[in-house]
Amino acid sequence: MILGNERFRTVVIVRCLHKYHIPKEVITMYYVGIDLGGTNIVAGVVDENFKIIAKADCKTAVPRPESEICDSMASVTMQALAKAEVSLEDVEWVGIGVPGAVDPETGIIEYSANFGFHNWKIVKMMEERLGKKVLIENDANAAAYGEYLAGAAKGSTNAVAITLGTGVGGGIIIDGKIYSGSNKAGAELGHMVIVHNGRHCNCGRNGCWEAYASATGLINLTKEAIENENPLQSFMLKSVNGDISKVNGITAFNAMREGDKVGTAVVKEYIGYLATGIVNVINIFQPDVLCIGGGISKEGDNLITPLMKIVEKERYTKHNDKQTLVCVAKLGNDAGVIGAALLGNLA
Repeated sequence: MILGNERFRTVVIVRCLHKYHIPKEVITMYYVGIDLGGTNIVAGVVDENFKIIAKADCKTAVPRPESEICDSMASVTMQALAKAEVSLEDVEWVGIGVPGAVDPETGIIEYSANFGFHNWKIVKMMEERLGKKVLIENDANAAAYGEYLAGAAKGSTNAVAITLGTGVGGGIIIDGKIYSGSNKAGAELGHMVIVHNGRHCNCGRNGCWEAYASATGLINLTKEAIENENPLQSFMLKSVNGDISKVNGITAFNAMREGDKVGTAVVKEYIGYLATGIVNVINIFQPDVLCIGGGISKEGDNLITPLMKIVEKERYTKHNDKQTLVCVAKLGNDAGVIGAALLGNLA
């Protein structure tokens, strides 16, 4: 019989190798990574070369019970496997990246603000549904691990990945391992204070880096600048058709590109806050690579070039020969899927 699909042919070969006890190193290995977000659930089948073969997704649709979210994760896993034409029995393990305080050793999400759950026994529930070994990690840590394996930090020994989204996510890799501290809740970089008694943060403190350098922080800066302008002369207000609620993370950058002075000032202020935190992180960890992800990172040189002028001037090691490479993350939303899929390599 001639098999027309190459991937299906590979699966058949893999099963034959298992049957005839061919050494494991010649068998294609598959893993599943799940990125559990507050909005979407994404599952991907990843091969041993850190390539995503196929993905599936669905809405998280919170709030709803833990059991229903686990049902959805199991469903998108099977959908991704079907697209990849890979059997669940050919998967080594399933890794899940989740927001919140996670204990990989117990398999419990101790607390997740996005879901409002305490002591969620997610590993046990998912292993019951899939019949496979399941591992968990904080989503920002999983994304950092993905960039370390296959993205902007590939080839490094020590790396930090920062994600600029609704908040500021942080993941730290030291000697190839995820650093999460003694209580498994480390790398909350967004919650270091950069302005004493500054803006209120959702964590309860005032002046957190997240309150200034996240996409939410940039949106707030932009809205405040618009409110301080003459509405009839505001370029940014006109750009959102007079509806300030439509301001987003690129409104000020777009205005800057058009030569608008207020938009340019907002971008400059925002990059200043971002640089303050990045210099702190470099001074503390001295990583080989610090990569920046999230929607704002798509600004590329418009973000990195002025950012680096500040970093180069202010970092403690400015006179050293070796410096941290600051760059844009490469994997985008796939970083969390790839990192979660390969969590078993950390065992």
